[in-house]
Amino acid sequence: MSAHATATHEPTATTPTAPNQAMRAVLQSGYGGAEVLRLGVAPRPTPGEREVLIAVAAAAIDRGTWHLMTGRPYLMRLMGFGLRAPKQPIPGIDVAGTVVAVGAKVTRFKPGDRVFGIGRGTHAELTCASEDKLALAPARLPLAEAAVLGVSALTAVQALTEAGKLARGERVLILGASGGVGTFAVQMARALGAHVTGVCSASKLDLVRSLGAAEVIDYRARDFVDGAVKYDLILDIGGNTPLARLRRALTPTGRLVFVGGEHGGDWTAGFGRLIGAMLLAPFVKQRFTPFMAREHSSGLERIAAMVEAGEVQPVIDRRVPLAGVADALRDLEAGRVRGKIAVSVAE
Repeated sequence: MSAHATATHEPTATTPTAPNQAMRAVLQSGYGGAEVLRLGVAPRPTPGEREVLIAVAAAAIDRGTWHLMTGRPYLMRLMGFGLRAPKQPIPGIDVAGTVVAVGAKVTRFKPGDRVFGIGRGTHAELTCASEDKLALAPARLPLAEAAVLGVSALTAVQALTEAGKLARGERVLILGASGGVGTFAVQMARALGAHVTGVCSASKLDLVRSLGAAEVIDYRARDFVDGAVKYDLILDIGGNTPLARLRRALTPTGRLVFVGGEHGGDWTAGFGRLIGAMLLAPFVKQRFTPFMAREHSSGLERIAAMVEAGEVQPVIDRRVPLAGVADALRDLEAGRVRGKIAVSVAE
């Protein structure tokens, strides 16, 4: 399948009509591997006063959904997501669909609007989302593709511009350039006028080059932080490269932005590097920034504008039905995904 797979038709959402009617959904009974997921039925959700009810056309698979499925790092359970089982029994964060009802205090949307953004429990026929975590879907993009924008594109644009302070003409190194966040970051950095170097596996070099990277590096074949080239900004997406090695590849006043961490153990998932960076920061001119995206409509509207301008196009590995979510998460864990996997709900 092409890396830039394009939907051939717009899914038509099928909305349960009775308030108490059940809907199809992926259900999660506890923490663990993909075996904790099953396709079943759940009650139709009711929107709060500042929420909208969305007939889901499509959702997406992302690393956050994997963390919420496994309950790792364990620290997240202590942060309120549920100690023994997730408080949200339906997985899924990204969403695109059609508004079918609005809460009493909603002012930004009305029934019939095509929207995309961030919700909770989006692997279902219906979901509720806060109006300040949604935006109108780009007119030029099918909902099946708009669904993969939310978390990953928000993370990319904020990591580059707010945390990384990327300026035109600067050199940026993107580690994890072929993943969900990385494929957006490469395109956005190029649109911002940066010289982009992407790091990924050999099988994905052509993809990253096609997204606008001026240079691509196979991390298995070459030391990508050997210091031969100095970067103004390094975006480390879910990596585990030691801080000392990353610093070698930075200019004396360069910036390093940590976007998640996947290899630091079951308790902290890489936070050890962040602690080391924060302890070192007062003594060096280089800047180290741990980063977590802010989920807000203003960022989503910026992303929609970039899509409409042709600066950003989602990279869709493939589309799966609700019944295929478990296998898709297995592929994500194994590193077999290029860009994003879309979950087709209304088909």
